[in-house]
Amino acid sequence: MAVSQDVVVAPRNWEKTVVQSAAAPAFSPQLALQDSAGQLVSNYSFGRLNASVFTACGDPKAKPSYLIDKNLESAVKFIVRKFPAVETRNNNQQLAQLQKEKSEILKNLALYYFTFVDVMEFKDHVCDLLNTIDVCQVFFDITVNFDLTKNYLDLTVTYTTLMILLSRIEERKAIIGLYNYAHEMTHGASDREYPRLGQMIVDYENPLKKMMEEFVPHSKSLSDALISLQMVYPRRNLSAEQWRNAQLLSLISAPSTMLNPAQSDTMPCEYLSLDAMEKWIIFGFILCHGMLNTEATALNLWKLALQSSSCLSLFRDEVFHIHKAAEDLFVNIRGYESICPYERLAGIDAVHIFLVRSYNKRINDIRECKEAAVSHAGSMHRERRKFLRSALKELATVLSDQPGLLGPKALFVFMALSFARDEIIWLLRHADNMPKKSADDFIDKHIAELVFYMEELRAQVRKYGPVMQRYYVQYLSGFDAVVLNELVQNLSVCPEDESIIMSSFVNTMTSLSVKQVEDGEVFDFRGMRLDWFRLQAYTSVSKASLSLADHRELGKMMNTIIFHTKMVDSLVEIFYSRAFEKMFQQCLELPSQSRYSIAFPLLCTHFMSCTHELCPEERHHIGDRSLSLCNMFLDEMAKQARNLITDICTEQCTLSDQLLPKHCAKTISQAVNKKSKKQTGKKGEPEREKPGVESMRKNRLVVTNLDKLHTALSELCFSINYVPNMIVWEHTFTPREYLTSHLEIRFTKSIVGMTMYNQATQEIAKPSELLTSVRAYMTVLQSIENYVQIDITRVFNNVLLQQTQHLDSHGEPTITSLYTNWYLETLLRQVSNGHIAYFPAMKAFVNLPTENELTFNAEEYSDISEMRSLSELLGPYGMKFLSESLMWHISSQKLVVENVDVLTQMRTSFDKPDQMAALFKRLSSVDSVLKRMTIIGVILSFRSLAQEALRDVLSYHIPFLVSSIEDFKDHIPRETDMKVAMNVYELSSAAGLPCEIDPALVVALSSQKSENISPEEEYKIACLLMVFVAVSLPTLASNVMSQYSPAIEGHCNNIHCLAKAINQIAAALFTIHKGSIEDRLKEFLALASSSLLKIGQETDKTTTRNRESVYLLLDMIVQESPFLTMDLLESCFPYVLLRNAYHAVYKQSVTSSA
Repeated sequence: MAVSQDVVVAPRNWEKTVVQSAAAPAFSPQLALQDSAGQLVSNYSFGRLNASVFTACGDPKAKPSYLIDKNLESAVKFIVRKFPAVETRNNNQQLAQLQKEKSEILKNLALYYFTFVDVMEFKDHVCDLLNTIDVCQVFFDITVNFDLTKNYLDLTVTYTTLMILLSRIEERKAIIGLYNYAHEMTHGASDREYPRLGQMIVDYENPLKKMMEEFVPHSKSLSDALISLQMVYPRRNLSAEQWRNAQLLSLISAPSTMLNPAQSDTMPCEYLSLDAMEKWIIFGFILCHGMLNTEATALNLWKLALQSSSCLSLFRDEVFHIHKAAEDLFVNIRGYESICPYERLAGIDAVHIFLVRSYNKRINDIRECKEAAVSHAGSMHRERRKFLRSALKELATVLSDQPGLLGPKALFVFMALSFARDEIIWLLRHADNMPKKSADDFIDKHIAELVFYMEELRAQVRKYGPVMQRYYVQYLSGFDAVVLNELVQNLSVCPEDESIIMSSFVNTMTSLSVKQVEDGEVFDFRGMRLDWFRLQAYTSVSKASLSLADHRELGKMMNTIIFHTKMVDSLVEIFYSRAFEKMFQQCLELPSQSRYSIAFPLLCTHFMSCTHELCPEERHHIGDRSLSLCNMFLDEMAKQARNLITDICTEQCTLSDQLLPKHCAKTISQAVNKKSKKQTGKKGEPEREKPGVESMRKNRLVVTNLDKLHTALSELCFSINYVPNMIVWEHTFTPREYLTSHLEIRFTKSIVGMTMYNQATQEIAKPSELLTSVRAYMTVLQSIENYVQIDITRVFNNVLLQQTQHLDSHGEPTITSLYTNWYLETLLRQVSNGHIAYFPAMKAFVNLPTENELTFNAEEYSDISEMRSLSELLGPYGMKFLSESLMWHISSQKLVVENVDVLTQMRTSFDKPDQMAALFKRLSSVDSVLKRMTIIGVILSFRSLAQEALRDVLSYHIPFLVSSIEDFKDHIPRETDMKVAMNVYELSSAAGLPCEIDPALVVALSSQKSENISPEEEYKIACLLMVFVAVSLPTLASNVMSQYSPAIEGHCNNIHCLAKAINQIAAALFTIHKGSIEDRLKEFLALASSSLLKIGQETDKTTTRNRESVYLLLDMIVQESPFLTMDLLESCFPYVLLRNAYHAVYKQSVTSSA
């Protein structure tokens, strides 16, 4: 990651101002610097070389296509081999393909070619400027003329870096050569810049060696500027222990001086980038290496910088390995000196020997420094980061409590941010370039904490900007202006131009007032700072009337004033992405550091400040990268929080499962056996722990897994909840929404997963157990609101409502579809197979003893408590889907069609016993229709259980609404239109209330109407269905399983369910066909009574073995029906027979039990 540094870019009108003021023959280095800056801006040299050429050529996917075109491969090799010479004659075969594509090459390589030309022109301007500075003997001292010295050193390093990067572009000769050949083929001559450009490329094959020769005349100016760092760099490069002993950055170490302003004679140097100073020193003394042999100060600075780092950043993540490069250069210098035997004949053996020995010493110094850097630099910087974490935390805490201290202690804030920035840059720079033997020193799992406190300090400065403005406006007008005025008055010599500038400084500061801050006035001191830069240039040349070298106090005071102006108007780069992402993952892995993980996405909000103003096209690339990284960081944080929440939910579900009734059986058994003194189980068997044991702690040091999970979750949620949103490249990110989204997805998967549905074995969790787990899950999710400000109710609504539908929003099956499928395909199918029976007395389905026992107990899935749990889970929507699915399984008209003629005759001949007997023998599929009607009855009985459970659940949750619906249903006038009545019934059915006419069954049967049959015919078929069932009832008496059991209030073959089937089918059919339900049921009762009375005359015991049990069906039908009465039954079937039948079945039941 590269952090952007302050870059002084002069406004366009600066050049005119400087030219006008520099009309005198005296030299102005400022003008020369401006010329260089102007060329830099106009030619895009540095920004374009790096962002366009260097980046494109370094990426195989972004390389110009001509460099990898197979057709041009021979031409490219030829051009590179002959470079910089141009030979177009006698090479037609190799350059033939180039001739074909010359226009496209000129068009597409123009940007690259002219970028190299820009670099050449920039080099020319820099060389002219450096020569002019040497001629004018400019005075450089970072502690006095800070801006001038800093920009001079930055220019030198930029120039050096640019030429090194140029030499690292492997395709430079191919690009320049291809363009020039295409130009010559098109225009008949080489480009006018090509000869100089080609020579520059050749000269700078070894850039540092060439520049060392260039900088021989500039050594004096460069070394003076570098040696002025002797008080600044060592003070910034102290160990953490020295910082700690000095109580650096501490506001509370000296409470009595807490309100005193933080002052220094070198204010801008206090927060100067350590990375920048190391570049100045390393590159600077490589260029003027002779000073290392003559100046002890220079050698000390050089060695200290070599011991601190192993590499420097050239451009973003492109690095320069300093020890290897410096050693290679000095070895070459030593070798060059040692192979000059002719010099000895000239009588300079002593000088030669001295140089060889000096460079031998420098090479040894480099090797020693490399060892020191490898052995100690990593640990030294690690300790610094450790100190800065605690120091920045203390500083942020104090300032958040007392923001007024931001005024006097602003310098501390900027020092802290600068120190932390330098350490992070150092770590990122070395993370991918570290020696293997000391890798641990380059892995910092706590880096997020440091970045987090940097962000917190930055946020405080932005938040309390007006506080700082008020303080420094008063400081400038009340103190700085007075002191500066006194210094100006005491100057022995002050030329007119300088006097005007100094007076403008005093007047500008004196005019400031607090009212301007209160009125929200926008301050702009850039002109004042530019004037001071201009004044530094005027007063730093050797023949200046007012020499800044003789008035150091003036320079130091002005540097302090410039810092104060920045506190009023200037309050308002990541390219090590792999290391950055790795540090983020390490941060998440360490629970104590996860609370600081928000620092990583917050850093993404600053990526756009890394864009180089000279290369605007890279803005989109960096913007996209910032968006993708921010999205990735927030997504990973949300996933980590989701996983922790899931683990907590799993633990809580396990604890809730321990409280289920099924687990208390063993405890009850042990208690009973203990009371009766019976020994059960094996000796030494451990006693089962009771629920709640996990909450008992012997001491506070005992930490359970659940404690660890809650701690980790609270730390991570602090990070997610730290900011409500963040803006990255005009996109707004909301961290909490990431967590909400992940919780919804995981909650959905967890609910479906907790059903434990196995399609192969048809196993599924009991609804009550699933409900317990879901409630435990929801309890944990509700507790998340204590950590993060999210609306967990929205999560519940989104997830649980989707679970009431057949499929969720992702097209996946829900618990509604799983349970509906299981009850229909597993439980009810086993009922039709005779393995399960419906017991009305228990209101549940119960397994029957069979040869092949079922893998599940039907009662555990269908009793009233389970059905209520199912209703809680599925809700009204889910239960409606279940009902509709049940109704779709009901259809039986086709059995009637086969017997239409016979049934029509039987309908009118029920009072003719002999004819009825003859017609009955002609009927087909009698057993099938009874079995189908029994199955329909079973389905309707199950639906009745589900509806009753739904009614109980809704009555508990919404009693007033349910009572209103019930009252509405009970008071429908008889004369009400059937469509209106059906709407009311549909509403009532959705609330679980029983209705005279089942609306779901009406809809299901209506959809099965045939278009080929007339309504009259369909009505006739419906009537004949009731006739078919009525005349078929006597056949049930011969079935062994038709015996009525008083204990279950039903029959083991479920024929008692016929009562519900007959009533609801009749009500639905005759509602559809607009017939009289009551009349048709009376007709059914007459036919059924007549048919059943006939079996009383039968003598065959096999045919009449369960006659009394079948008689009871008539009573059940009447009891179930809202349309029939006992008086009507008495008129058709003597009640004495029913009474005798009940007596007989109860007597038989008692006998069987005995």
